[in-house]
Amino acid sequence: MRKFINYLKEAYTEMTVKVSWPTWDKLQSSAILVMIASLIFAVVVFAMDFAFRNLMTFIYSL
Repeated sequence: MRKFINYLKEAYTEMTVKVSWPTWDKLQSSAILVMIASLIFAVVVFAMDFAFRNLMTFIYSL
């Protein structure tokens, strides 16, 4: 049990002292960047799915 308590104390110290947290503005800009990248990725996957579905429909209709 002592090791676990020591681990929690060290983890708390590391999170409060040693970690450099981003500012609110940097955090917001990073979040917006991730949302835009996710949206672009989703659109690309949708386009590939749409094209492949139409291609398979065409091939199966022959």
